[in-house]
Amino acid sequence: MTLRVFAAAGLALVLAGCTTIAPMQQNAVEARWAGQPAGVFFAQFGPPIADVQSGGDTLYSWKGGYRNRKVPATYAKKADGSRGKQTSPARTEYLSCSVQLTVSSDYIIKSVRLVGDRRQPGGPSWCEEVLAGAKAS
Repeated sequence: MTLRVFAAAGLALVLAGCTTIAPMQQNAVEARWAGQPAGVFFAQFGPPIADVQSGGDTLYSWKGGYRNRKVPATYAKKADGSRGKQTSPARTEYLSCSVQLTVSSDYIIKSVRLVGDRRQPGGPSWCEEVLAGAKAS
């Protein structure tokens, strides 16, 4: 009986060691900036607002990309193709981007985590537009 328990436990450990974890999906900003010098990022977009040491790495908090965007009103279409009743009013969106950069001791960006972002329906997020150069389609 004891041999069966040890065998089952050993088999469980062997099988657990065989599992793989899929790598995390990179966002467009991380794909653009991972491996690049942090100095280039900060020279282009401005200095960080805070930094914290974490082992041999530094976590930088950055916020920027401030912009106001006018969103026009939308209207339903009538059966004859003319403009019908208003479905949403015109508004102004106040856009900004917040990211957290993990930077190695040799000042190379290891990862970029989007902290505050606004996604557009059917297009790139605001951080992707500002930091990765993605254009709305």
